[in-house]
Amino acid sequence: MEQHTLASILAQGSQCGDCAGIWFYLIITILKLVLVFAVILAFVVLSVWIERRVAGWIQDRPGPNRAGIPLQLFQRFGSKEEQPCKKLLHFFGVPESCWIAKLFRWLKLDREIPTFGLMQPCLDGAKLFLKQELTPSYVRKLYFTLAPMLVLGPPLVAAAVIPFSSGFSTCFGDVNMCVANLGIGPLWIFAISGLSVYGLTLAGWSSNSKYPFLGGLRATAQLISYEVAMGLSIIPLLMMFGTLNLQNIVQYQADNGWTILPLWGEGLTWQRWFMMVPMLISFVVFVTCVFAEANRTPFDMAECETDLVGGYHSEYSSMKFASFFMGEYAAMVIGSALVVTLFLGGWSIGFGADAALHAWCDWFAVICQFLMFLIKLVAFIFFFVWVRWTLPRFRWDQVMKLGWLVFLEVTVANIFLTAAIIYFVK
Repeated sequence: MEQHTLASILAQGSQCGDCAGIWFYLIITILKLVLVFAVILAFVVLSVWIERRVAGWIQDRPGPNRAGIPLQLFQRFGSKEEQPCKKLLHFFGVPESCWIAKLFRWLKLDREIPTFGLMQPCLDGAKLFLKQELTPSYVRKLYFTLAPMLVLGPPLVAAAVIPFSSGFSTCFGDVNMCVANLGIGPLWIFAISGLSVYGLTLAGWSSNSKYPFLGGLRATAQLISYEVAMGLSIIPLLMMFGTLNLQNIVQYQADNGWTILPLWGEGLTWQRWFMMVPMLISFVVFVTCVFAEANRTPFDMAECETDLVGGYHSEYSSMKFASFFMGEYAAMVIGSALVVTLFLGGWSIGFGADAALHAWCDWFAVICQFLMFLIKLVAFIFFFVWVRWTLPRFRWDQVMKLGWLVFLEVTVANIFLTAAIIYFVK
């Protein structure tokens, strides 16, 4: 299917004598930009909420999961019969033994207004926004201010090549549901995401303090160590797909089974199941590298409070600290989106449902695929949080050993294994 590019629209516009196609292209591009940024920023807030709730669930802490707004803050109730919940049930004639009354009591509506942990992210944002901005006198102020921008900006730009749905046709042409349908999608994400290390390094160096400086050095060494293994881990995928275009990769998975779940199309052939071995190895290595690239536990050595107080952001406060905070979660969202796109089918619903939906209604298919992409993204973010609150932090020497002495050799061997399977099996 021929994609809608600016050059083709300009050519068509000059031939047709009107600019309707050009305006359509510009409006669609702006709408896609707004949608991508809105989804990422919304998922940053959602990730904080998931983090608190999953952490509370794993550690059996009542705060995020069971705390609400007590009704006593609004009114003093003399007896239980005067409480709003009781009055509401009695007004509709619902007996206390009914399942509705039991549900009300289980939700604690007789004592509080449940907030489901939504108040904590709101209060976090308000606290950071209203907190006093303090810049120490001994820092290098230009780079000290520039560093948070370099941490938050790259993940937002890297999201431009992530496809969040298949394309659809209009009277002006075909529309691709990613901001930039580049033929070098994974390389674009690696290149742009790698720029965030400059923010971490500048934050440590410009703080003029030994602990932030050590945190910046650790972040640089860790990024280099795991960027190599991450790049090598996707080479077997590229050998199988034969393209670097993420939209084409997802379309291949929609037709022939997801990378690690080939359960329909050509994925049911015995040749494809031979390829599962290198694909699973790539999946494990790539996911681990994403954890390291996002500075998430157990790889958060750049901001390890037991060694470095707070690491590279020790001297930051208020919204500058919030930028680092949001940048970490944005990197986690982009990493999760890339894992979902490369290994879990991206927007693909699977089992031939995508082609069936498109045959029925393009718009409905696009909406369903977008929702499927969001569901997979939330599930993988949940996995991110689960790992953080399950595994202990590594030592610094263990982090470096894993990157250089384990993953580098494993990914190189996996490339040769994939080449051998393709040559002898196919």
